[in-house]
Amino acid sequence: MKKYAIATVTSMGLRITPQDRMAVQNSNLFYLQATSAESNVLNVASNLGCECLAMTKFVEGSPMADFIKRQLRARNIRFEGKEVPQGGPWGYRHQFNIADSGFGLRAPRVWNDRAGEIGRTLSADDFDLERIFGEEGVGILHLSGLIASMSEETTKCCLEVAKAAKKYGTLVSFDLNYRATFWKGREEELSKAFHEIASVADILVGNEEDFQLCLGFKGPEAGGKELASKIERFQVMIDQVREKCPQARAYATTLRQVISANEHLWGAILWADGKWYIEEPRPIQVMDRIGGGDGFSGGLLYGVLKEWTPDKWLQFGWASGVLAASSLNDYAEPADEKQVWDIYKGNARVQR
Repeated sequence: MKKYAIATVTSMGLRITPQDRMAVQNSNLFYLQATSAESNVLNVASNLGCECLAMTKFVEGSPMADFIKRQLRARNIRFEGKEVPQGGPWGYRHQFNIADSGFGLRAPRVWNDRAGEIGRTLSADDFDLERIFGEEGVGILHLSGLIASMSEETTKCCLEVAKAAKKYGTLVSFDLNYRATFWKGREEELSKAFHEIASVADILVGNEEDFQLCLGFKGPEAGGKELASKIERFQVMIDQVREKCPQARAYATTLRQVISANEHLWGAILWADGKWYIEEPRPIQVMDRIGGGDGFSGGLLYGVLKEWTPDKWLQFGWASGVLAASSLNDYAEPADEKQVWDIYKGNARVQR
């Protein structure tokens, strides 16, 4: 019996969002939340009663670190991480993500402020990997390209943790999550590291561009932008990826077309166990789009943990992404499995 359903390596930070869908530059009321792409993925399983673990790092004595810990506890996410002295006003801190939700044809805007981020110093030596993976046990290790590309230290940390997880039979999930600003000047080094992580991953998540820019695969010739074409292009891409990463059991991505900040077409596609599964895009209403992809990954991994059939993985992932997009928090917070399945079925009738 494994202690943790899902574990992740992450740099926890803070997100501040204007209230009432105002823009950042003309609002004076902001909502504060603890956040990271990786911990957002844990949230589906943690809300549904599974033990999950965030492997991270904290600034010692910081009220922001204390806020993050309290938020993680409230989300039923366990955490481990060294406490590091701030080192004065110009020392370490937790990153800020400053973002608004947009409205109508005014697009959401995101500003990352990550100077001095404590999470950039993460090392595999910060954790007792033998205890976590060998003695306590972990069902799935989830990594993202954000933490893997944040610094030389985090790149090495993710590689070593992934190898430790595989040693003890833990499944590895890797969301490529390409960010050009993180890769600038480190393209060759990160391409090699991402190939190494992908080579041990059981589940790979990313869109066509992620596979091209992170792993160097050549996409099909440019075609139309309609969603049917995106599905076909992703299928062609994954045919190439499977030749280089034959150990992977599943490859998945979301399909999103923006109608306005408040309405998207939302779909998803999955290759698993030799077969394609497709959730054709359908209209969804959006409160805040940030975290929809993480919600999808979290729902997908929950389906894997529950040993459902792959079509159910995709359906639950699709609906978990919708749930995240229906909240000002950037993670899905299901009350129970039924709530997620009702979303998938389009059942928005009042529950009494």
